[in-house]
Amino acid sequence: MTKQKALPDVPRWAVLAAHAVPLIVLPSGLWRLALVAGLPVTQDAELGTMGLGESVYVVSLSVVSELLAFLTLGLVRSWGEVFPRWMPFLGGRRVNATAATTAAFAGVAGLCALAGWGAYASYADLGPGIPATPAQDALLITCYTPLLAWPVLLAAVAVAYHRRRRGAGRRQYGAGRPCAPSCV
Repeated sequence: MTKQKALPDVPRWAVLAAHAVPLIVLPSGLWRLALVAGLPVTQDAELGTMGLGESVYVVSLSVVSELLAFLTLGLVRSWGEVFPRWMPFLGGRRVNATAATTAAFAGVAGLCALAGWGAYASYADLGPGIPATPAQDALLITCYTPLLAWPVLLAAVAVAYHRRRRGAGRRQYGAGRPCAPSCV
């Protein structure tokens, strides 16, 4: 097994959960990219021939989703405690633990709201739907079902981050040396 680059005081389960988040977001992004590429993921010929604006939107949605999923790794790595030096204005400063935890739980709330809306919209038969064969339906369900674990995993990792950083006034990280008092 490869060595994880997590901080030493992070529980192993939190490291595994944080690394799982980008992986569970990936199938839905790949499904959307297949849709843009015109692969037969739906029966509707119109969906396969998207305009440029729609294609850019769908690809951007996939990229942004994956980037947001990668932010979960910051809750178990050093760049979630001290901003990387290459970042303008923030480089080398400590990450505010309350702000990071609040952002993570706002993400959990947003993901839960999206899941709730999606379930309601499906149940109420809102929108045009995506015409598909049983095999295409199975592929869609297979690609999107893992997303239900995203808010659960993010919440678990955020709780571990909060518990670890709650007493972080005594511990300071950053390239193997403590952060200067001006970073606080």
